[in-house]
Amino acid sequence: MCSVVVLIVLLGSMLVVSCTKEESKRVLYLYNWTYYTPQSIIKQFEKEFDARVVIDNYASNEAMFAKLKASHGGYDIVVPSADYTSIMIKLDMLEKLDHEKLPNLAHINKKAYSLSNSYDPEFAYSVPYFIGAAGVAVNTEYVNEYEKDWSIFANSEYKGRMQLLDDMNEVMGIALTTLGYSVNSIDMDELEEAGRLINDQWKPNIVKFDAEGVGKAFSQGEFWISHAYPEVIFEEVPKKKWKNIDFFLPQNGGPLYIDSMVILKGSKNSDLAHEFINFFHRPEIHALFLDEFNYPSSVNKAADKYRESVPFYDQKELDNYELKVDLGKDLEKYQKVWQTIRYH
Repeated sequence: MCSVVVLIVLLGSMLVVSCTKEESKRVLYLYNWTYYTPQSIIKQFEKEFDARVVIDNYASNEAMFAKLKASHGGYDIVVPSADYTSIMIKLDMLEKLDHEKLPNLAHINKKAYSLSNSYDPEFAYSVPYFIGAAGVAVNTEYVNEYEKDWSIFANSEYKGRMQLLDDMNEVMGIALTTLGYSVNSIDMDELEEAGRLINDQWKPNIVKFDAEGVGKAFSQGEFWISHAYPEVIFEEVPKKKWKNIDFFLPQNGGPLYIDSMVILKGSKNSDLAHEFINFFHRPEIHALFLDEFNYPSSVNKAADKYRESVPFYDQKELDNYELKVDLGKDLEKYQKVWQTIRYH
């Protein structure tokens, strides 16, 4: 009986020590896009920095921003696109970065610096995560002849088998590009013309506007032609079926995005957040990110010599794409047209 009691006491002590050690670890709260955080990087960071990373995901900038405004924070690092990074800077939602803690900024390429100048010169508040664009995924098992541009969504032959992102700026942006206008146009006549193109030619052919279930629906054959980000499609479709996917970026261009890591003002783990941002841009670590999603090295060129994958598209294909910017009060014009698209 004495032996049993001693054993129970010892086991209890070990459990308390174990729990205390786990609770004593530093915790980083990361809020990132779905399909955007390689577990290999998280595990290596946790091991190297004796920390724990808690991740929540979102499917759109709008959803992320609404949650942050409603909850008044709670996260350390968030990964907004450039237009929302700009908004969050203006609203004083972000902590100014300490560049002395971020020596790996030296690996960020000139294009990223150039593009960010319009909203965050010299990365005072943000560090680029990835520069990319949404494109078109086609399941060639079912679709043989098609236009390799945004007009593919006007093809009634595939009516009921297509989807557009449930993202106002992306969908309005590709319509404006198709018409030869800027993705950031604030001309009401141009915006209404883009709305008519979507409503009259594209919307009758699509199943729905969808930003969350795209990958699963495409992998299950519900969608044959999808407006999507490549990682969303390829993360859901088994590798053995990748040969049946044609993912392309229309040559006439469209909206370009820069997703960036920012630290929320009031972060309780600012030092750890800086360590994560710097860790992410260590070239051999950033290469893991590129390999996970078969991305081109659009931000950190030094990672190229460590990567093992072939990108799904060439970085040069982004040259015709235009960065989405914060439209300020003119965003109301987009919302007015978007109402006629989504809710009529």
